[in-house]
Amino acid sequence: MQEKLYKLMDWGFIEGIIYSEEDNPHRILGVHRMGANLVFQTFQPGAVSVNVLLREEKKILPMEMVDEVGYFAAMMFYRKIGAYQYEVCYEDGKKVIVEDAYRFLPQISASDTDKLEAGIHYTLYEKLGAHLTEIGGVKGCEFAVWAPNALRVSVVGDFNGWDGRVHQMRRLWESGIFEIFVPGAKEVDCYKFEMKVKGGLTYLKTDPYAFGTEGGGDFASVICDIGNFEWHDEKWLKERKERQAENAPLNILEVYPGSFAAQGKEGEEAALPLTFREMAGQLIPYVKDMGYTHVAFMPVMEYTPEDPWGYETCAYYAPTSRCGTPADFQYLTDRLHQEGIGVILDWVPGWFPKYNEGLSDFDGTCLYEHLNEKKKNHAFRNVRLYNYGRCEVKNFLIANAMFWVEKYHADGLRMVSVDSMLYLDYGKGEGQWLPNMYGGNENLEAIEFIKHLNSMMKKRNSGVLMVAEEYSAWAGVTGDLKKDGLGFDYKWNTDWTKDYLEYIKYDPYFRAYHQEELTLSMVYAYSEKYILPFGHEIVSDASLYQRMPGKEESRLAGLRLTYAYHMAHPGKKLLFMGQEIGEKEPWQTDKAIDWAVLQEEGHEGLQNMVRELNRFYLAHPALYQEDHKSSGFQWVDCIDHENCKLTFIRKAGKPKTGVEELFVVCNFAGVDREVQIGVPHAGKYKEIFNTDDVHYGGEGYINPRMKKAVEKKADGCEQSIKVKMAALSVSIWQVTV
Repeated sequence: MQEKLYKLMDWGFIEGIIYSEEDNPHRILGVHRMGANLVFQTFQPGAVSVNVLLREEKKILPMEMVDEVGYFAAMMFYRKIGAYQYEVCYEDGKKVIVEDAYRFLPQISASDTDKLEAGIHYTLYEKLGAHLTEIGGVKGCEFAVWAPNALRVSVVGDFNGWDGRVHQMRRLWESGIFEIFVPGAKEVDCYKFEMKVKGGLTYLKTDPYAFGTEGGGDFASVICDIGNFEWHDEKWLKERKERQAENAPLNILEVYPGSFAAQGKEGEEAALPLTFREMAGQLIPYVKDMGYTHVAFMPVMEYTPEDPWGYETCAYYAPTSRCGTPADFQYLTDRLHQEGIGVILDWVPGWFPKYNEGLSDFDGTCLYEHLNEKKKNHAFRNVRLYNYGRCEVKNFLIANAMFWVEKYHADGLRMVSVDSMLYLDYGKGEGQWLPNMYGGNENLEAIEFIKHLNSMMKKRNSGVLMVAEEYSAWAGVTGDLKKDGLGFDYKWNTDWTKDYLEYIKYDPYFRAYHQEELTLSMVYAYSEKYILPFGHEIVSDASLYQRMPGKEESRLAGLRLTYAYHMAHPGKKLLFMGQEIGEKEPWQTDKAIDWAVLQEEGHEGLQNMVRELNRFYLAHPALYQEDHKSSGFQWVDCIDHENCKLTFIRKAGKPKTGVEELFVVCNFAGVDREVQIGVPHAGKYKEIFNTDDVHYGGEGYINPRMKKAVEKKADGCEQSIKVKMAALSVSIWQVTV
């Protein structure tokens, strides 16, 4: 080695590079001016010789081997030079031309890091992760990861033989972000981050901001360009705010992507899972035909095999590889929107799995989770809890929510298990939790995170729905943020679901003693803005068909009654896939919907009823326009427990524009009756829907003729009409005053 070059070498830094312990390799690798000289340095493990190719000067500068492991250096008198490359030769004679990853400036600014540290970088996914780009005419991928406590971080992947020595990343200032541009890295290349932590341990981590995953159990991150998709849903996005207003209809079909499949030829079992693109061809025509306004997907984000339902997310920014590519999911959403169907996604910001290559102990420390054991672990799941008190962690989650709305055009997010986030003692006994600064059990940091998220979502994406799965009695879940509410648009009304299913399981003969379980919901109906869910949770142990008492005929009648009462009750609607056809067995993640049940008597009729009920709902604003106002509902009779009868009015509109009134008659008893029932005022009453219609599989015990109210007292009313009430039925009447 030239003596002059030898003296210019920083042997401490070189050793750090060779042993992969340097957190800023750009300080010496690449080309740097040292006095009157330019010094080139590169680390090419396994190489026997390296030349610098000065392209503009058309010169070759041989490099000297500084270390036999593959460290090379060269010197030349200072002058301006253009782009250069390395010609690398290996022992087997193979020669490759490579761009120098260490000659490129960082693509992340100080402003980006400042916003991250403040927790307000709402498009952080555009900076962290893997991003295909071109710098100075060189194509490659910009990698960045937040790992402040790592000693060293490298990106490894298909582009460098998964060798952590090749692309060691630089730490950007005090931000904790490591960054590097890798020339030649391309779309669909797999990659991970290799971290060396305190104590000298080295391990691999998947990219928290990866847009794609390899799947197959390894879940390696995949370089994806999600910006190439051409959207065609401008009309839907323009109309979304109006379509999703609280006075608009909202009728949701909940879908598990991994097991939705239409019936194959002659009832043959369909292959699972479908890709998102394949699903579009089957799901969309079905949803449109059935008259649903929205589809709610159980988690589409990549998840671990330990939770087949999908709620242990291991790649927050990547659709699950089980169902195809990011472009496949973009296609599905785009096609749904083109058909006027909204998309709601389940989203899990409450915990993350103890996945070795995931967020747990990410940089060798409790980065995303709490350090204290009493705040670190979930009470019921083998998962970690997020540290919402750390700005960078909040930023990760808030940016993720924005990502699914802004990049995948989701129309709403259902935040899973909000109650587990709100309470520090959730599921924990004495001595197992730590109180907040005021001595209470409220998780103040989580509350601030939720308010921050909902506030920014409304500012950035007006009309997008934020829905809370919240099981406690927390006040103001859907309350105004300015009045100390949490700012959600809707809350899952699981109390209604639980009470109804408790009631309906009884033999009709015994229901007279449990009427209050039906009527209780109206006591708190307007305390929040509710969605009434018959979701996946309740059909995993037993289908709704199985929850109905009696034999086949009674069970089907019970389902028709249930779905009509569900539709008539104040609140937005949700039904899990397969329940609309009376699927007999519990839902299973690895089995498609049992479409063959439609061949059995009564099940096609049930499907017909659900289809027409959904359309009936859309056609009558009285069933949705004032869901959250007491003015939209009026009990007529809720105390006739002996006959298991409920009657009430749903109404909408204004006196000047016209008021629609629907009179709803529910018979939860197992016998037909022809009785005089009270009505709220004089006028004409015409039956326009009856669950006992023969087209729906009923007996046809209906009221074909219009009824005029007479002055005859019944049910505490001055007027009444005489009606036929079929066993286990709902009839809906149009009121003309």
